[in-house]
Amino acid sequence: MKSYDVVVIGAGPAGMAAAVETSRAGLSTLVLDEQQRPGGQIYRDIEASDATRRGILGQDYQSGADLAAALRGSTAEYLPGAVVWNIDSAKQIDFSVRGGSQSVKAAHIVVATGAIERPTPMPGWTLPGVTTVGAVQILLKTSGVVLEDLVMVGSGPLLWLAATQMIAAGTPPKAIVETVPKARYRAAAKHLARAIPGWRYLAKGFAMIRAVKRAGVPVHRDAEEIAIDGVVAAEAVSFTSDGRRHRIETAHVALHQGVVPNQQITRLMNCEHRFDAGQRAFLPVVDASFETSVENVFVAGDGAGIGGARAAAMRGRLVAMRIAEKAGKPATDGREKLEAALRRDAAVRPLLEALYAPSEDVLSPADGTLVCRCEEITAGQIREAVALGAPGPNQVKSFLRAGMGPCQGRMCGLAVSEIIAAAKGEEPSSVDYYRIRPPLKPLLLSELAAFEPGEAPRAAAE
Repeated sequence: MKSYDVVVIGAGPAGMAAAVETSRAGLSTLVLDEQQRPGGQIYRDIEASDATRRGILGQDYQSGADLAAALRGSTAEYLPGAVVWNIDSAKQIDFSVRGGSQSVKAAHIVVATGAIERPTPMPGWTLPGVTTVGAVQILLKTSGVVLEDLVMVGSGPLLWLAATQMIAAGTPPKAIVETVPKARYRAAAKHLARAIPGWRYLAKGFAMIRAVKRAGVPVHRDAEEIAIDGVVAAEAVSFTSDGRRHRIETAHVALHQGVVPNQQITRLMNCEHRFDAGQRAFLPVVDASFETSVENVFVAGDGAGIGGARAAAMRGRLVAMRIAEKAGKPATDGREKLEAALRRDAAVRPLLEALYAPSEDVLSPADGTLVCRCEEITAGQIREAVALGAPGPNQVKSFLRAGMGPCQGRMCGLAVSEIIAAAKGEEPSSVDYYRIRPPLKPLLLSELAAFEPGEAPRAAAE
């Protein structure tokens, strides 16, 4: 079995930056990436995008090309199409690629799996025609496809960014149904002075909102009691705003309530986690160099807490510097400057977290709303399990199979924790989260049968 000084899981901004830095320090580095090309979600398909698509997606997207080029030009081994499905306590990493499974050993592991969109349970969210804002972006980045007649529902910077990209592509959304309560603006204003170092983010946000307004896209603010109507597919979005009920007919709906750290791998490795009230999500406990409670396991990027693409790349570099230092390699100059830049970049986060906190409708869905899509478990069934004595998500899983489907709790885990905590009158930190077990992703029996733990990694087809 081949061993590496560093194995990086994920090739988004954090993973690419970390791999470039560790390979530069002379450490043998392997990057395992589920995608066929580097970039992650934020820079997805950056190498294959043409000038037109890059222009539509904006300057921030284009900046990913430099990171991808740096990764390609480094000595790090890059293995696309590699799906990690298990990591044991000895840091043996099992993954599938090209229809078979292989293993490698790592002295240091960098988890750079980024963020996932928050679960958004509401009436009708499982109907055909309903997707997430992130999925809308993926369509645009990978194929240039823009959904027509799309209604965007929710809140957060990504929602406004995707709307402006759709406008630039010539197909603006039909409407935006924003869930930010009016009182939330006053709560966010308390953080305005501290956010000044991150004024560029604020300026960008105002520019996106102005672009949506100039394009004539209707924006319904302070929306609540949202439901997606339809029998066999989405037909309309109904909601209350400005004291009255609205209904917008559409066959396409995109939901978004912010992004949260992808904690599947760190949970699998038994890293310590904490519930962050600001981000309303569980985060791995890390030190100043983003090392977890498990020695030599690091989290780079949004997996350690949402910070955005620029911060992710900086975190990736800091992680790599610490690994090089632990390995006795010459440290790269500029760590203090990088840490200062990261603090400036993070200054705006408290304001954004206060403004774009998830809506109460999503945190506490009605009893009849499906929460676990895989096993078709409702919020009411979860509350009934709590009333019968289930103290947390793992016991609810035993009662109802919630979280046992192909997504392994990615689409319901946070929602289940929130519902249980509310039913018990506690905080999610008290009830915790699902216990994650392998395989992390759906695994074909043929991939397991073709397990070759002793071979060196084989590159996926280009």
